[in-house]
Amino acid sequence: MSKEQYLTPSRASGPNSTSKTEPFVKVVACIATLGGLLFGYDTGVISGALLFMGDELHLTPFTTGLVTSSLLFGAAFGALISGHFAASAGRKKIIIILAAIFAMGAMGTSLAPDVNWMIFFRLVLGVAVGGAAATVPVYIAEIAPANKRGQLVTLQELMIVSGQMLAYISNAGFNAAWGGHETWRWMLAIATIPAVALWIGMMFMPDSPRWYAMKGRLAEARQVLERTRAKSDVEWELTEIEETLTEDENKGKPSLRELRKPWLLKLFFIGVGIAVIQQLSGVNTIMYYAPTMLKAVGMSTDAALFATISNGAISVIMTFVGIWLLGKLGRRTMVKIGQFGCTACLLFIGCVSYFMPETIGGQPDVMRGYLVLLGMLMFLSFQQGALSPVTWLLLSEIFPTRLRGIFMGGAVFAMWIANFLISLAFPVLLSTVGLAGAFFIFALIGLMGAVFVVKCIPETRNRSLEQIEHYLHDWLSNDVETRPMPAPKREIKSH
Repeated sequence: MSKEQYLTPSRASGPNSTSKTEPFVKVVACIATLGGLLFGYDTGVISGALLFMGDELHLTPFTTGLVTSSLLFGAAFGALISGHFAASAGRKKIIIILAAIFAMGAMGTSLAPDVNWMIFFRLVLGVAVGGAAATVPVYIAEIAPANKRGQLVTLQELMIVSGQMLAYISNAGFNAAWGGHETWRWMLAIATIPAVALWIGMMFMPDSPRWYAMKGRLAEARQVLERTRAKSDVEWELTEIEETLTEDENKGKPSLRELRKPWLLKLFFIGVGIAVIQQLSGVNTIMYYAPTMLKAVGMSTDAALFATISNGAISVIMTFVGIWLLGKLGRRTMVKIGQFGCTACLLFIGCVSYFMPETIGGQPDVMRGYLVLLGMLMFLSFQQGALSPVTWLLLSEIFPTRLRGIFMGGAVFAMWIANFLISLAFPVLLSTVGLAGAFFIFALIGLMGAVFVVKCIPETRNRSLEQIEHYLHDWLSNDVETRPMPAPKREIKSH
C-alpha cells in the first residue's frame, strides 16, 4: 500500500464511507460492553457498601483502602494476562472466560465472612475488571467499521458509567428499603446477573476479523466482514488487513521484546501515558469515595448516598455528550479539553474545602458540602464528557494489529496500578492532609499531565487502524514532521 493511500482514507473503510452501520455490529457492541457495565458496577458499588460493611468486617482506614483498592490491583494483572493471551486465544474467548470470573467474584464478595476473604474475592473480581478493560475496546475497535469506530468503542465508557450509576441507585435503594447494614451483601451479589448475560451472549458472537486474519483464517475473517460491513466495503478492507499483516508475517510471535525497536518503545510509553493520566486526575477517588467525602464535609449518610446518584447521572449524560463530540472533534482536542477542565475542577474542590469554614454556629456548613458536590459534578463533566471516552478510544487505535492485545494489556496494567495506588492512599491522605490537601495534590499532578498531553498525544481521527499504524510508525521514526495526521487530500474510489 502506498504512503498516499495510508494517509488518505478510502471510501470503503475510511470516514468518507456513506455505508450505514450494519445492525449486527450494534448487537456485538451491546453484548461485549456488558463487560463495561460489570466494570462500572463492581467499581461503583463499593462506595456505598463500605458505609455498612465496616462494623461487620471490622474495617480500619487501612483495611478500608485495601478492600477498595484490592480490586484495582487484581485489575492490573487481569489486563496484563488478558493482553498476553488475546493474540493466541482470541478476543471472544478471553471475554467469555472473564464473564465466568465476574460471576465468581461477585458471589464471593457477597458471601465473604471476614475482611481477608473480602479482599481475596475483590482481587478475583479485579482480574475480570482489568481483563474487560483491556479486551473489550480492542474487540469492538477491530470489529467496527472505521467511520463508526469512535462511537462504538466509546459505548464501553457509556456502559462503565451506566454500571456505576446503577450501583449508586442500588446502594441508595437498598438502604432506603431495608437498611444498608443488612443488605450490603445483596448490593454486591446483583452483579452476577449481567455476568451470566455476558457469558451467554458472547457464546453466539464471532471473533474479530483482524484476529481471524492474523491466524490465517481468511474465510472466517471474510464472513465476519460480510456480516458487519456493506457489500461494497468488504473486499477493500480485507485486502487492507491482509497487506498490513503480510508486512508483519516474518516478525514472529508478538511479545514485549518488540520494545527494543525505538518507535514501538515510544508508542508504548505514549499509550501508558494516555492510560495513566486518566487515573492521576483522581477520578476514581470521587467514584469510590464520594459518600465518604460528602459525609466528611457535613452531609448525613442518607443525603450522601442520594447525592452520589447525581455523580452517576452526570457521568452517563456527559458520556453521551462525549460520544457526540467524538464525531465532531479530534482525539487530541478532546484530551486537551478533558485534562485542562479536570485540573481546574480539582483546584476548585481544593479551594472550597480549604477556605470555607467546616461549621457555622456549631453546625456543619451545608453550603460547603454542596459546593464540593458541585465541584465533583463539574469534574465528572470534563472527565466523562471528554477525557475518559477518548482515552479508551485512543488505546484501542494506536497500537499495531499484531501487538495490539499485548500492548493494550501493558498500558491498562499501568492504568490500574496507578488507580490502585491512588485509591489505597486516599483514605490515608484524607486523614492526614485533609480533603483540601488531597485535591491540591491531584491538581498539581494534573498540571504535569497537561504538559504530557500537549507534547505527546497524536491525532488519529478519520483513519483506519492500518492507516494509523503506518502514520505512527513514520512519525515516531521521525519521518513525519507534524504530529497531527494530514487532512485527507482526496477520496480513493477503489483499491
